[in-house]
Amino acid sequence: MRALNKLTSVKVKSAPPGKYNDGGGLWLHKREDGGAQWFLRVTVHGRRREMGLGNLASVSLKEARETAERWRAAARAGVDPIKEREKQKREAARLDNTLRAVAEDAFEARKAELKGDGKAGRWFSPLELHVLPKLGKVPVEDLDQQDIKNTLAPIWHEKADTARKAMNRLSIVLRHAAALGMDVDLQATEKAKALLGRTRHKPQNIPSMPWQEVPAFYQSLSEPTVTHLALRLLILTGVRSHPLRFMRLDEIEGDVWTIQAEAMKGRLGKTENFRVPLSSEALRVVELAKPHARDGFLFPGARKGVISDATMARLMERRGLKERPHGFRSSLRTWLAEVTDAPHEVAETALGHVAGSTVERAYRRTDFLEQRRALLERWSLHMIGSSACTCVRSAGSAPYLKSNAGDEYGALALRKSVGS
Repeated sequence: MRALNKLTSVKVKSAPPGKYNDGGGLWLHKREDGGAQWFLRVTVHGRRREMGLGNLASVSLKEARETAERWRAAARAGVDPIKEREKQKREAARLDNTLRAVAEDAFEARKAELKGDGKAGRWFSPLELHVLPKLGKVPVEDLDQQDIKNTLAPIWHEKADTARKAMNRLSIVLRHAAALGMDVDLQATEKAKALLGRTRHKPQNIPSMPWQEVPAFYQSLSEPTVTHLALRLLILTGVRSHPLRFMRLDEIEGDVWTIQAEAMKGRLGKTENFRVPLSSEALRVVELAKPHARDGFLFPGARKGVISDATMARLMERRGLKERPHGFRSSLRTWLAEVTDAPHEVAETALGHVAGSTVERAYRRTDFLEQRRALLERWSLHMIGSSACTCVRSAGSAPYLKSNAGDEYGALALRKSVGS
């Protein structure tokens, strides 16, 4: 038999991202975003099967080995462990068919699709806060549109976005219950929406700072702290908070930061990595942040992990600002529209948006890296208060930066843009 117990607790804890074999088909997969899962590979009836055994945070090395041996024994007996586990889950669900039990099982099944295994709780919290306190003990097969309508009515207009998310999660839970073989009304959520009517709530965009005012705020972030440096790089790159907070040193090569696909939001992030050109000012911020790096992350939290999503927002709140960090993306996009002649698809790509139809994207095999590099260089010069560079365009070419003599930022920008 193949060697077993190859891993140690120290190795499991300290190993960098990758896949590690403990023997006997038991593997540990450590991801770039810090998550880690156990999985088991067995062969049943001549067919290889691969089943997840849980994440490292909740399943220890010892527990993973014990679980793996149980399912290896099933495979040796000719039982497909994946089908057997599904059968056991269905039987257990029938014993506890309350909405809470089924919702928790649905959440567990979706964790692999969620950022950080859903630890932040955003997927489950609309249910936990607004649905389960009232309906958690109700058998899911008894749930109908009136139950849902009465439960969500108090927040349907006042907290419309939260209510929409709760309704969406309920729909997923009902489909999960149907997959478990339960007799549920899959149309209950749609019927509840019809009873509740159209919401009167008008969605509000996240407040953003006028692009003319951003340089003054940027220059006020003068302390070399994690929070100040993270905000500065967020402004310079125009990325979302999540990939910025989880930025790793090994994702930077030269003046290009590559965000892994799973860290991106929307259709682009599901299939493609995203390259972010780093301006000379952004590279300077990275150098200032390097002394703070821990476990490969450029912006670590005070005790563990990375800086929280609220840390940068609290800084702005303490300064009496209504704007929030995500709003700097709008500041950049407005600046691109009002100050530059960047084409729509280039400007949208600068923010990591998907631009154009499916057919257009299929034929357009570019991420406009060079054009975005010139634009973000100019944006960084706007941040540091330099007027040394002006954006010019020659016929049929991408925008580039022309520098006045004696300006080191402008000269570097020109060298980057023309490739010299």
